[in-house]
Amino acid sequence: MTKPIRELTITRTFDAPREIVWKAWTDQKTVQRWWGPRGVSNPTCVWEARPNGRIEIVMLAGKELGPAAGQRWPMNGVFREVKPMSRLAFTSNAIDDRQEALLENEVTVDFTDENGKTKMVLRVAVMKAVAGKTEMMLQGMEMGWNQQIDKLGEAVEGKRA
Repeated sequence: MTKPIRELTITRTFDAPREIVWKAWTDQKTVQRWWGPRGVSNPTCVWEARPNGRIEIVMLAGKELGPAAGQRWPMNGVFREVKPMSRLAFTSNAIDDRQEALLENEVTVDFTDENGKTKMVLRVAVMKAVAGKTEMMLQGMEMGWNQQIDKLGEAVEGKRA
């Protein structure tokens, strides 16, 4: 088994039932609204939350990101495991214009009930990083994932099934 280059774990408890949080992770239109760090939109979002389902997202940096505005950050992946209401496992790869992976991640997301709320544990393991092209991605990884999960929280908090 290959040892990850870097690992990140984020645990959050959302004031929303598991059905709502699960849907936010599995409904393509909902994912399109919250995926990516602050200041990013997703003009392309294919999110097929089923075993062997595709992931294709192009994140677009907005004007609030200053000099990065207009940059496109494509990614792809494949769902490896989908256990309804319980677990998602997928690959998440930052890719270049030739569709070659610059950064390869293995992601798992586990969901449990906690007194009407949902505890989510997200684990990201960086398995490959192309030297000279991914240093900024790795530096911003924790901040980017946390901002993304903050946006997810804003999408689900206080909602009821």
